Amino acid sequence: MITASVLVLLGIGFTAAVILAVASKLLYVYEDPRISQVENVLAGANCGGCGFPGCAAAAQGVIDGKAGATVCVIGGDEVATNVAAIMGLEFSSMEKQIAFVDCTGGTRAEETYEYDGVKDCRAQSLLYNGNKMCPEGCLGYGTCVTACQFGAIEMGPDGYPVVDPELCTACGGCAQVCPRGVITIWGTSARIAHLNLETDCLAPCRQRCPGQINIPRYIEQVSRKDYAGALETIRERIPMPLSIGRVCPHPCEGVCRRMHVDESIGINMIKRFVADWEMNSGQRLPIPCSPSNGRKVAVIGGGPAGISCAYFLRRLGYSPTIFESMPKLGGQLRYGIPEYRLPKAVLDWEIQGILDLGIDVEYEKYFGKDFTLDSLKEDGYEAVFLGIGAWMNMTLRIDGEESIGCETGTEFLTKVGLGVDTGIGKKVVVIGGGNTAIDAARSSVRLGAHVTLMYRRTRDEMPANLEEIIGAEEENVNYLFLAAPSRVVSDDNGKVTHMEYIKMALGEPDDSGRRRPVPIEGSETLIEADTIYTAIGQKPELSCLYDDTGNCQLNETKWRTLDAHPDTLQTALPHVFTGGDMHTGPSLVITALGEGRKAARSIHQYLTDGEPHYSSKLQREMIPYTIFTDVPDVGIRAKAKMPHLIECDERTCSFEEIEGAISETETKEETCRCLRCGLTCYNRDMVEGQECTAEDCVKTP
Repeated sequence: MITASVLVLLGIGFTAAVILAVASKLLYVYEDPRISQVENVLAGANCGGCGFPGCAAAAQGVIDGKAGATVCVIGGDEVATNVAAIMGLEFSSMEKQIAFVDCTGGTRAEETYEYDGVKDCRAQSLLYNGNKMCPEGCLGYGTCVTACQFGAIEMGPDGYPVVDPELCTACGGCAQVCPRGVITIWGTSARIAHLNLETDCLAPCRQRCPGQINIPRYIEQVSRKDYAGALETIRERIPMPLSIGRVCPHPCEGVCRRMHVDESIGINMIKRFVADWEMNSGQRLPIPCSPSNGRKVAVIGGGPAGISCAYFLRRLGYSPTIFESMPKLGGQLRYGIPEYRLPKAVLDWEIQGILDLGIDVEYEKYFGKDFTLDSLKEDGYEAVFLGIGAWMNMTLRIDGEESIGCETGTEFLTKVGLGVDTGIGKKVVVIGGGNTAIDAARSSVRLGAHVTLMYRRTRDEMPANLEEIIGAEEENVNYLFLAAPSRVVSDDNGKVTHMEYIKMALGEPDDSGRRRPVPIEGSETLIEADTIYTAIGQKPELSCLYDDTGNCQLNETKWRTLDAHPDTLQTALPHVFTGGDMHTGPSLVITALGEGRKAARSIHQYLTDGEPHYSSKLQREMIPYTIFTDVPDVGIRAKAKMPHLIECDERTCSFEEIEGAISETETKEETCRCLRCGLTCYNRDMVEGQECTAEDCVKTP
C-alpha cells in the first residue's frame, strides 16, 4: 500500500524532472569545443609559467583572444603549431627568447648597510632601494631563482644569477620579480634594437663607445676562447669588426678604469684579433636574421652608416636596397682611408659577408638625378634612410686657391682609392691637423713626395689620432706648426710654385677648449711646393635634396647637416631617416655605424608601430657616479704592443698594411688585464707581478 508521503515524494520528483527537462531546452549552456581541443594539445604541466592558473585557463585564454598560439612557455613550436591549427591560424617559428642577466657586480659590489630582514630582493629594495652601492646591480638574494619554475636560474659563484639557456622557457617570471631590472627576456631582434639606458649595467667603456658595444662581455668571451660568441656580441651592435678593428681611434680606451692603474685595456686590439680569427679561419660565422617580411626599405649611400642600416634592417626581417653613387661600397672606408691602414681586400671580404645576408645594391645611382624620394615611394619603398656622408670640402678662401696642383685631401685620397693618376708632384704641402690631413700626408710619402704638414696650432692641439701623428713622424713627414696659409703662389701657367703662410701664436681658448691661433703681423713666409692638399673640414652636400624650384621637404641645421630627431633620427618627413656624417657632420666610422643601427631600429618601429619611440632614460652622457680615478688593489700588468708588419724604412715604399694583430697568447694576457667593470665595481684581486694563467681568464659564462 502506497502511503501519502511516498506519493508526495514521487510527485516532487516528477515535477523536478519536468522542470529540468524544460530548462535543458531553454537554458542550454554552450561550451566551445575548441577549449578542450586546445587544452589537449598543451603540455599539461599546469606550471603557471604562461600567466594563467593551469592549462585549462590557458586554453580558455586562447579562445577568448587573451593569449596567442605561443601561450605555452614550455611546449615550444610544436605545441604552438597545433594550437594555431585548431584556431585556424598560420604559425611561423619565433626566434629564441631567453632570460639575459645584465649584471657583472655581485659580491664585488660594495654594501652601504647591513640588511637583516626577509631574504628577498623585493623586500630589500623597499628599504632605500637596497644595500648595494651600485644602484642598478643585482641585490643577490635570489628571488629570481625562487620564481623560476623550470630550474633555469641559479646564483652563480660571483653572487649574481646565471641562466641555463637550455632550460630557460622565457616565461618572464624572473624578470617580473627582479626589482632592479637586472634580468631581461629578449631574443636577437630585441638585443639589436636595444639602446643603452641609464639603468643598464654600463661599464665606462660601454658608455663611451659610439657603437654601444658590450665591451666587457666580448672581452669575457674572448678570455674563454669563445671567439664566435664574442663576434656575435660585437655584431649585435656593429656589422664591421674587421674594419673597425683597424681604423677605430678607440675612444672607449680613454675612459678605461685600468688607465688609472697603468694603461688602458687594448680593447680595439682584442676586437681586431677576434675579427681576424674569423677571416683567417676560412669560413664565415652564421649571422641570424629574422624571416623576410617582404617590406622594402631604400638605403641611400653605401658608406659605413648605410651599410650598417641595411645590415640591421635585414637582420630584423626587411628587404633593404642600397643605392650607391660609386662603383663599390664602403664610402670613406674605401675612398678616404688608405690601403696601409685598411686593405681593400679585407674591406671587400667584410662587405661581401654583409651582402650575402640578402641585401641588394644598385651602383652608380645618383640621388636627385637617377631617383628621388617620390620615385622611391612609387617603387614600393616604405621607408628611406639617407646616409650620403659629408663629401663637400671646406675651402681656404685665400688667393690662388684655384691654381693647378691645389686640391682637397679627400679628392686626392679618392683618386688613390680608385687607383687613378693623382698628378702628385715632388714637394707637397698638406694643410690641416685631422686624420684626413695625416692620411693625405702619409699617402703622399708613399708616392715619393717630400711632405710638409702645415697646422695653425701646435702638435698638442691636433685632432688627429695620436698613433697617426706618431706614424707620420716615423715616416719623415715634416710638421710646420703655428702656421696658417695666406696665399697660393703660382707661375705664368697657373701652376703652384709656393705656399705663403703667416706665423701664429696661441691666444685664449675658443669654444672647442683649444687656444685660439692669432696671426703675427709681418711674419709672412714662403715655402716651396708643387702640390697643395687642403684638409680643413668637410660638410654634407645637400643640394640633391632640392627640386628644380629650389624647394626642399627636409630641414637643414645651422651646421648645414640634415636635421633629425637626435634619438630616433627621423626627419621632417616621417618615412625618411638619416644618420652618419650627413647628420653629425664629419665624425668617426664607429659613430656612423652606431647611427646606422639606431636608424634601422627607428625604421623598424615606424613600420611596425607607426612611429619610432625611445626612453627618457637613454644614456646620452657619461654617468657621473661611475667615473672615478681612485682604483685601488689592482696590480701592475704591461699592455700588449700592436705589432708592425713592416719596418719604418720599408713601409713608405708601398701601401702594404702597417699594423698586424696581436697573437692569441697576447690576446689572452690582454683580456686578463680587464677589470670586468660594472657601474661601480671591478676586480680587485690582481697582484703585482702575477703571471696571467688560464685560470685567471676563465670565468663562469
